[in-house]
Amino acid sequence: MKKIFIILIISVALGACTTAGRTEKEEFTVRLDSPQISIGEIDAQLDKTFPLPGIKKISVTMSYFPREDAVCLQYRADMMSYYQFWNRSGRTAFIKALKEYKEDYAARNLDNRGGSRAKRKYGNTEGYLIWQLSSFTTQAKAGVNIEIGYSFRENSPYFTLNQREALFINPLSEKEHINTSQIPMYFTRAQADELAVFFDQEFLQGLVFVRANDSIGTEDYYNENEIQTESDIQTEEY
Repeated sequence: MKKIFIILIISVALGACTTAGRTEKEEFTVRLDSPQISIGEIDAQLDKTFPLPGIKKISVTMSYFPREDAVCLQYRADMMSYYQFWNRSGRTAFIKALKEYKEDYAARNLDNRGGSRAKRKYGNTEGYLIWQLSSFTTQAKAGVNIEIGYSFRENSPYFTLNQREALFINPLSEKEHINTSQIPMYFTRAQADELAVFFDQEFLQGLVFVRANDSIGTEDYYNENEIQTESDIQTEEY
C-alpha cells in the first residue's frame, strides 16, 4: 500500500495525471488532512496589531502537498491561524514578480509613496485560504486573491504579498458567514529569495523523490504549529 501511495504522489508531482483535452478550469482547493511534506520555516513581517505602529517579524511554516501540488504558508495573525495555499501557476507568478521587483530595486524605480497601486504592481494570483481561531472552532475556507507588489515600511522597501479579504459561507448554515480582513505580508529580498526556492517546481519534485527513496511513510498529516516570534527586523537601505 505504501509503495502505491508513493507512486501516486510522484505521478501527481510530475503532472502525469493531467487529462488530455480538458477545457474546464478546475477549482483549486486543498485538504489539510492530505499527505504533506514539511519544508521548514522562513521569516516574514506583518503589521503590528492596531493601534501599534510598525511591523513585526513572524515565522512562517512551509509545507508541500504533493496530491494537490500546493505549497502552504502557515502563519498566525490577530489570534487567527491562516493556511495560505499556492498552486503551480501562482508560484510561477511569484517568481516572475520577484525578478521584476529586484530589477526595479536595482534601478531605484520604487516609489516610496507606495499606496494600493504599488501593492499590486506585479499582478495578482488566485490562491486558496483556510483559517480558524482554534482547532475547536469552525474551519473556514475560500478562494483568495493575493496581490503581488511592494511597500515601504519604516522607510525601507519590502516585497509584498497582500492577502485580500476572503468570505466563507458555511454550506450547513447559510446564515453563518466568516470573513477575513486584508493582510499584507512583507519580505526583504533575502526572505523573498528563500521563498522563491521553496516555490521552485524542481525543488518540490526533488522533495517527493527523496521521500520515496527514503521509504518514509507519506501518511504524515498536518500537525498544528503556532510559532510566532517578536524580534528586531533587519531593514534594507534603499
